[in-house]
Amino acid sequence: MKIIILGAGQVGSNLAASLVSEANDITMVDIDDAKLAALQDRYDLRTVCGQASHPSVLRQAGADDADMLVAVTLNDETNMVACKLAATLFNIPTKIARIRAQDYMRNEALFAPENMAVDFVISPEKEVSDYLRRLIDYPDALQVVDFAEGRIRLVAVKAHGGFLVGHELRELRDHLRFNLRASNDDNLHALDARVAAIFRHGQPLAPRGGTIIQDGDEVFFIAATEHIRAVMKEMRRTDQSVRRVMIGGGGNIGSRLAAELEGDYQVKLIEHNKKHSQVLAERLTSTLVLVGDATDEDLLQQENAEDMDVFCSLTNDDEDNIMSALLAKRMGAKKVIALINRSSYVDLLQGGEIDVALSPAQATLGPLLTHIRHGDMAVVHSLRRGAAEAMEVVVHGDTKTSKLIGRRIEQIDLPEGVSIGAIARGDEVIIAHHDTLIEPEDHLILFIPNKRMIPKVEKLLQVGFGFF
Repeated sequence: MKIIILGAGQVGSNLAASLVSEANDITMVDIDDAKLAALQDRYDLRTVCGQASHPSVLRQAGADDADMLVAVTLNDETNMVACKLAATLFNIPTKIARIRAQDYMRNEALFAPENMAVDFVISPEKEVSDYLRRLIDYPDALQVVDFAEGRIRLVAVKAHGGFLVGHELRELRDHLRFNLRASNDDNLHALDARVAAIFRHGQPLAPRGGTIIQDGDEVFFIAATEHIRAVMKEMRRTDQSVRRVMIGGGGNIGSRLAAELEGDYQVKLIEHNKKHSQVLAERLTSTLVLVGDATDEDLLQQENAEDMDVFCSLTNDDEDNIMSALLAKRMGAKKVIALINRSSYVDLLQGGEIDVALSPAQATLGPLLTHIRHGDMAVVHSLRRGAAEAMEVVVHGDTKTSKLIGRRIEQIDLPEGVSIGAIARGDEVIIAHHDTLIEPEDHLILFIPNKRMIPKVEKLLQVGFGFF
């Protein structure tokens, strides 16, 4: 696929890094020649230095025969104009734009073909705040992603002290149902889960029935959303719950997250700009807005950071986020999350004193990949900082034209390490087991522990020529 990426910032660079190794023809456009030179030294791609919304620059980048344009510059107007030009002058089939301003996002008609001609809109702030909300709702989780419009979730958790630690995976299902039987729960028949992957000391381990979970394993499991907490208790012995949340930084992400949380949690927000603090105080209903610096140790002590269940450091400065998160953790905050733009920092900090180091670019990568991967993709999520992926894909065809339909999972030749964790069939959620039969139009939830397997997965999903 021939793809033009406009903007060599964190989002554009991460996208290029993910796609360039998959036999795509990538051209990167930016006004910063130094950024382009650095990318060209690292990856096999073309670069064009110039204004992304200029027709001559787009033509130089190969817009005449491009398959897709991804506009992810920091300027919303540039991204929209580029998409409009891509439609009217170059007839590029697929156009994706990064949009940050909420005024634009509230007017969907603006992106229609007759207007700005944006096929798909990506909002990094929304993706990150939604991601953070799920981490706060499940404080023991390392990562939580949604499938089937929120009915199925994939959760990553570090095993510690739960029943399953030291036991074989095949015992999970029986133990879950034993607990329900003891509690006289009416949903006894429905509770089920599937361990999709295990990472031990950073290396993937294919889960089998006889696999024994060890303390410290990073376990990815799939379950219906209403069963997530019950399954997490099998992995971790904890009574952690969240009531109090403190947010450092009142920018787009911090203010959006506070607005989402304040109805369910006690929220404090620290913003250094006095004028903007006043605006936030008027806009938010129950959030306590504080004027100050989130790295100010005296302020954190004064506002009882040690009593916080979750501390989120969400300013635009990586160093400030790291410092304030470390301060809050050492004061006694139970869980700290830091927003980190530089991917090298994320790898260094994740899982240490900072519980979760979150890269906005990585959080945005999944929605972009949803529109780029081959096949009928409903959702794609980038996992483990881009090393793994999970996807919800719709299977088409029949028993003659599909390698999946009409077959039990044990009969499918899945690429090494790839697993089918669950199936959304209409309103029904089915946890996949070896004898589960795949039917036409099923939504399969696949876990891919190594992204090098993606071309093989895409080939498996192809429909033969006999299907119409």
